[in-house]
Amino acid sequence: MNRFPRVMGMRSGYDPEEVDALIGRIEATLGRGPHALEPVTADEVRTATFRAKRGGYHETAVDFALEAFVVALETQAKRPVRLALAEPTGDLLREEWFESQAARVERVAFRPGRMGGGYNEDEVDAFLDRIVATLRGTTDFPVTAKEVREATFSTVLFRSGYLIADVDSFLSSIADVLEQRRP
Repeated sequence: MNRFPRVMGMRSGYDPEEVDALIGRIEATLGRGPHALEPVTADEVRTATFRAKRGGYHETAVDFALEAFVVALETQAKRPVRLALAEPTGDLLREEWFESQAARVERVAFRPGRMGGGYNEDEVDAFLDRIVATLRGTTDFPVTAKEVREATFSTVLFRSGYLIADVDSFLSSIADVLEQRRP
């Protein structure tokens, strides 16, 4: 089964068998697959490495999917805490989760746009800074999930820019996170 696009030609990508095995464990942990597989934690997914194999899975596609799975695993792990938000430890754990999401935004790296085009990097970076401040609760002007979903950026030609699809996909996942942030 091909879960991800494969690299072309003589290039190497992630070993499909290793990736598929991890994805199977993730799906089982999230309740979407056979429960006989060993559960996996978000930290294990974050630190996962795969051997290189000629004609393997495209690394960027796998990495983006794993980032989304990390969010899903963290959300699932925090679900019992969210039922008890009145407890001081519940709020503390919730804030730690939002801090981890802020760190995720700070770490994101987008591929360059194709043929010298893409979103204006400075505009995207400034918007991401606002999202980080919102997730950390350090701004008087928090960004809403709606603003993230409706965000628009200038496009550039013949200079470096971020791949539009990568930015849009990442912002969509962050909008879901922001919907859980209370003012």
